[in-house]
Amino acid sequence: MTLNAAVYDESKIKTLSSLEHIRMRPGMYIGRLGNGSHPDDGIYVLLKEVIDNGVDEFIMGAGEAIEVSVTGEGKVLIRDYGRGIPLGKLVECVSVINTGAKYNTDAFQFSVGLNGVGTKAVNALSKHFEVTSFRDGEFARAVFAAGVLQEEENGKSREKNGTLVEFQPDPEMFGDYTFNREFIRKRLKRYSYLNAGLCLTFDGESFCSENGLLDLLEAETSGTQLYEPIHFRDKTIEFAFSHTDNYGETYFSFVNGTYTNEGGTHLSAFREGLLKGINEFAGKKFDGEDAREGVVGAVAVKVRDPIFESQTKNKLGNTDIRSEIVAVVRQAVSAFLYKNTEIADLVIDKIQQSAKVRKELQHVRKEAKAKARKVALKIPQLKDCKYHPAPGKPSPPDRGNMIFLTEGQSASGSIVSARDPMTQAVFSLKGKPFNVYGQPLALLYKNDEMYSIMRALDIEESIGRLRFDKIIIATDADVDGLHIRNLVLTFFLHYFESLVKRGHVYILETPIFRVRNKEETIYCYHDRERSEAEKKLAGRGKVRRPVEVTRFKGLGEISPREFKQFIGPQMRLKQVDIDTLSEVPRILEFYMGKNTPGRRNYIMSHLV
Repeated sequence: MTLNAAVYDESKIKTLSSLEHIRMRPGMYIGRLGNGSHPDDGIYVLLKEVIDNGVDEFIMGAGEAIEVSVTGEGKVLIRDYGRGIPLGKLVECVSVINTGAKYNTDAFQFSVGLNGVGTKAVNALSKHFEVTSFRDGEFARAVFAAGVLQEEENGKSREKNGTLVEFQPDPEMFGDYTFNREFIRKRLKRYSYLNAGLCLTFDGESFCSENGLLDLLEAETSGTQLYEPIHFRDKTIEFAFSHTDNYGETYFSFVNGTYTNEGGTHLSAFREGLLKGINEFAGKKFDGEDAREGVVGAVAVKVRDPIFESQTKNKLGNTDIRSEIVAVVRQAVSAFLYKNTEIADLVIDKIQQSAKVRKELQHVRKEAKAKARKVALKIPQLKDCKYHPAPGKPSPPDRGNMIFLTEGQSASGSIVSARDPMTQAVFSLKGKPFNVYGQPLALLYKNDEMYSIMRALDIEESIGRLRFDKIIIATDADVDGLHIRNLVLTFFLHYFESLVKRGHVYILETPIFRVRNKEETIYCYHDRERSEAEKKLAGRGKVRRPVEVTRFKGLGEISPREFKQFIGPQMRLKQVDIDTLSEVPRILEFYMGKNTPGRRNYIMSHLV
């Protein structure tokens, strides 16, 4: 077959303006669009880009307050009290890419946004964008719609210096979006920890911190740390850490005031410096896995010219800063341990206990692997997908894979028949999993079900080898299904808390009811939705149309043809989120521990 070549001449060449290109290729600038149901969705990136400018002003010693508000219509207002954008360059600074003062290290020494794109992306992707700068008794104001200038205004002002930005994300780009106020609160709280002395306000609540990362660590580990956190701060680096009895390592890493959820050079250098500092003090060569087992740490660095792996600034790529960070952390940790011998004894004891457990686990792992090889080369409950990201690296924003953990052959059969085999894998659980709360890690290698889950995810040795971007728990919406969901969640929260913290674990929402007449079918997720659907399909006339209501008792009752739409582009997912790490053991103890009378009393007192 011969394809007809398309005409390719001068008429096919297009030159887009800066903001037109952002609207055409938003993923290049903000990573993902989304509807606000995920903390990394684009509307929060827009919010972050504007707040970052106010934080940059604070870092440079101008302005100690930032005010944030979001209206019910999704309009955002952010006011900082920094120096204000130079009035004569206001329009260019928010509409022309590669324009800004952040290329000038005299004006911004440790800025997050060095590429001159941030506020321009907000402008381009907003239905309404308005910026006002106040400087020394004067103001300049500019209004845009989808990046196109609508009006300008200049004049006298009695307002304090600073910048006011008002924007409303464009529904053409983001669809029917909603701001999750809890996501915003968590983001502002982190800003305050990173910038001691800066106060941010939202919904009448103020977020301020006097002790920086020490406050963050206290909030995350309160009651679970084995000793008072070790804390260090100078002009370019701050860190705090403590050991807990939790499994694995947990870190919060930041660059120039922004959260880098994928870490980067600064985090790997901190981890190396931590190990070297402990070894220098102890005069031994502890294994890194033993030294850092159970560590909860936070590290923030200021870098003059940060290189991020994407515009969304999730991972730092600078290699030239590594040796300096390692040296500073090593020296600070070693010096602290020499001065605080009681804490030093607790640190060394924890490491030695971790080494003992690791050596015991090596034998158990070896036996589990040998047993698995004898049973089958493949994992019997796994229907794998074809695409997998490289170990330790997430998929691009426009591509990702997932695994559904579901109960029984009936449910897994429906998902397998409806899935996209390129990106969607299915693992079928054999009935109710074992309640692992309070059990030692060795149990995972002795329990066939738990070990098969680890093999399917490829996290036997390290969670860094995770083969899937999303782990989705898909269970029936009945009592047994909810119990299985809780048992699976306990598995992740107890042993692999970092997978939850990094945003990999989700719950699939599937409809409970199907309401239909001859013309239309509506799927409902709650009783209220079912009632509304019945009224709608029955009509308002004297003669009501017959309506059929079906309650799905389990996922297996949904046909593969129907199921396809529930795991397709419109799939409804709830991300499993951890408010603070210190809450995890308390919640697990209450719901999954041995306090049966306490749970019974709670259920009885909350019956409706």
